[in-house]
Amino acid sequence: MPAPLTEPSPENHLFPCNNCGSDLRFSPEAGQLVCDHCGNTEPVTDDSPWANPLAELDFRRAIAADLPDQDMEETRVLQCPNCAAQVEFDPGNHAAECPFCATPVVTDTGTNRHIKPRGVLPFALDERTARDAMTDWLGKLWFAPNGLQDYARKGRKLQGIYVPYWTFDADTKSTYRGERGTVYYETKTVMRDGKREQVRVAKVRWRGVSGRVARFFDDVLVLASRALPKQYTDGLEPWDLSALEPYRPEFLAGFRAEAYTVSLDDGFIEARQHMDKIITRDVRFDIGGDRQRIHDIQTQVSDVKFKHILLPVWMAAYKYRGKSYRFVVNGRTGRVQGARPWSAWKIAFAVLIGLLVAGGIGFALALKEGAL
Repeated sequence: MPAPLTEPSPENHLFPCNNCGSDLRFSPEAGQLVCDHCGNTEPVTDDSPWANPLAELDFRRAIAADLPDQDMEETRVLQCPNCAAQVEFDPGNHAAECPFCATPVVTDTGTNRHIKPRGVLPFALDERTARDAMTDWLGKLWFAPNGLQDYARKGRKLQGIYVPYWTFDADTKSTYRGERGTVYYETKTVMRDGKREQVRVAKVRWRGVSGRVARFFDDVLVLASRALPKQYTDGLEPWDLSALEPYRPEFLAGFRAEAYTVSLDDGFIEARQHMDKIITRDVRFDIGGDRQRIHDIQTQVSDVKFKHILLPVWMAAYKYRGKSYRFVVNGRTGRVQGARPWSAWKIAFAVLIGLLVAGGIGFALALKEGAL
């Protein structure tokens, strides 16, 4: 009798220290695994048994759920009841706080089967450097409440999160119909103030055109998470994707990783929107002339490939006076984005100072005119 089929067990990526047995963590500063208990260090080697080649996967096979088992993995995740983020947690943790919105949550035993990451951009900034970047950014927000600034600066440490993204490659060929406009001028005689004047009037001569354009798209980046506002993550760009490493869980040791919640096909819809904008720009350039009108574009997309990658973000989520404030720091460049809180009394004080200054200037001018 054949053996019964069993579900694969969730992957637990733990790396015990060869010296003392404690868990190792990846150090952005050292670029290797470090033991906080005994100080032992171990390199992240290319011969890791979990290493994946940094190569794209076939989009059609993935949509048809036909990817090989080695391209899938199952991990223990927790879904936040407030922001719906799905974040990996260590097997020993039974209670935690959501790193995206600071909501207290209790872990369950749920697992998530998903497409395994193919690439990871390792953290290059440690927590102290990221916190300094956030503190400097907060210091420039003069209208932010002092209490929040103090709370954020003196609060708990930032958390390192690997945020999921899709990248898409595609070969496109487009045919178009449109019109090319050539600007020319005619001289007309007009009456101005009772006098005849000659003026040049711009006009456009339109001519129908058609043609073809082609473009290969490489690594179109799409956020695969809904836990963070898109304007935050867009503001963290650019990402140096040329520095991507083949996925190795050693890079995740000591950090958390968010599971993707934007499906592959939804991600490709967003990628297509980006591609269509570029193709429209190419068509306008191909039409040429002084003006362009586009009536129709038909695009054929082929050889679509994709990768699931993880990008590094330092994050702080604070509950202050009943509201959640989130700050995110690019784990490579130190670029900061976050909520923009406003202090009502600071704004009122600034308005009052402005009125006093304006009143003082007006009074001084009045005195000067009176003296004259």
